Amino acid sequence: MYGTFFVSELKKWIRDPMMRFMLIYPLLFGLIGRYLLPSIAETSDFAIEPNADYILAVLALITPLAFGALTGFSVLEDRDDHIINSIRVTPLTFTQFMSFRLIIVVVLTFAACIFVMWFSDIGDLTLRDMIVVAFLASFSAPATGLVINIFSHNKIEGFAIMKLLGMVIILPVISLLFTDARELFFVIVPAFWPAKIISTVVRGEEIMYLNYNFYFWVGLGYAVVVNIISYVRFLKKVAGEE
Repeated sequence: MYGTFFVSELKKWIRDPMMRFMLIYPLLFGLIGRYLLPSIAETSDFAIEPNADYILAVLALITPLAFGALTGFSVLEDRDDHIINSIRVTPLTFTQFMSFRLIIVVVLTFAACIFVMWFSDIGDLTLRDMIVVAFLASFSAPATGLVINIFSHNKIEGFAIMKLLGMVIILPVISLLFTDARELFFVIVPAFWPAKIISTVVRGEEIMYLNYNFYFWVGLGYAVVVNIISYVRFLKKVAGEE
């Protein structure tokens, strides 16, 4: 049953041109990090290493946004086609339906984030660091998809919300400018926490305001809470449409 659902979901993603484009995001940003930025650095005064944490934060953290938008638009399409209501009369419960879909996007985002950081070959992140950052960042994907659906009734509204969320992602990058208490102004954005882990590895823990483990565990707890709240709000939204 789950295998059939996964194949059906993948086919739906591939049929939509915008979703097909989002699926190549990891490769696109990996190529930018691996080839385009070094090329720019060779022909200008731009230096990669002093800005490695900023570059990695942008490349890695935009990946959850892309996959979250992919999921958000997929769910919006199901709402338009009244598929969500149809699920309630099948052996697959609505909770199973959504849980499986959100788990898929977390796994895909996790793998994509690792690929982008590894393929970009920027900074001195170990495989362990990449796994930690990717694991924490991947929780932003389901939250993004749920937020898009909470505030949207169709794909047009969903696209507007996605653009707004895309603007918000600049805040974790800005937070890297600060290594004192001022960085706490940005903690409300879930992507702040994996961005700071990247900066901790690249710059060294001794100059950071908090330490590696604090950024991870508090960030993980916060990401879980954000996803739970978003999911509950989404359920209320769907219930109100019945």
